[in-house]
Amino acid sequence: MRGCTGPGLAHHVRYLGGEPSQACCTGVTNLKNMTPSQADRQQACQCVKDAAAKYPNLKPDNAANLPKKCNVPVNIPISPSTNCANVS
Repeated sequence: MRGCTGPGLAHHVRYLGGEPSQACCTGVTNLKNMTPSQADRQQACQCVKDAAAKYPNLKPDNAANLPKKCNVPVNIPISPSTNCANVS
């Protein structure tokens, strides 16, 4: 992974208050494909965490359940309290 891609997270914002769109789930799949190594997953974790902090109305349960709702297993916990250094 080469860095945070803010526009890539834009599709998820609406879901974080409701149901995920196809574009959102495609983004989750892309995130999984872009994070093959532990370092990539840790960086992605921090990007997602930083982006989430910009949305005060974010629903943490929706964020945490996003991969499951999209049927995409991702080894990156989506939570504002995640310690990204512990992501394996």
